[in-house]
Amino acid sequence: MFGDMFGNMEEMQKEMKVKLAAIEVQAEAGDGAVQVSVNANRVVTNIRLDAEKLDLSDTDQLEDLVMVAINRALELAATKEQEEAQGMLKHMLPGGLGNLFGK
Repeated sequence: MFGDMFGNMEEMQKEMKVKLAAIEVQAEAGDGAVQVSVNANRVVTNIRLDAEKLDLSDTDQLEDLVMVAINRALELAATKEQEEAQGMLKHMLPGGLGNLFGK
């Protein structure tokens, strides 16, 4: 019984990783001067800089904005990952126990 469950768990983890890779979130900093895209596996997929909104010679500001945008995007990705994991657990539990971890 548990052998099948753990075998299925590995397969479900692989499926989850693929599913999370397809979920993309975006965050910005500096009123859109820096935009960062991240997938729900918490992998940065794109960074976009709007040169019209930035002073590219101010590297301290640029570094701060990039860091803020990345951290915001990673936080959103972590939330999406958690939502997906809860959904997966809900489907794994026997009938009646699906709400054990909340909605």
